[in-house]
Amino acid sequence: MTYVKRIKRAKPDPELVKLADSLLANYKKPEDLIGENGLLKQLTKMLVERALEVEMTDHLGHDKSSAVTNDSKNTRNGHSAKTLKGDFGALPLDIPRVRPGAF
Repeated sequence: MTYVKRIKRAKPDPELVKLADSLLANYKKPEDLIGENGLLKQLTKMLVERALEVEMTDHLGHDKSSAVTNDSKNTRNGHSAKTLKGDFGALPLDIPRVRPGAF
């Protein structure tokens, strides 16, 4: 007889479990999660845009609305609309811009 040792699943971070429970509080049907305006699409948009803002802060060396601290005096210049296309469909994004367009 062959015995297979079962690998225990890693327990998720309790804070992430609370967050997921909160996000799924109004979940009724699969479309609420994966539909055209479902939670996954909304979260993807929010996370990608937030990541781009964090990258912009790192790129410029200063936070939004803070004093300019980089040698080139490069600053934010609003946002431009772009569309991310994937298996989930088209996702409109607001991409941050800088004055000389180097980001």
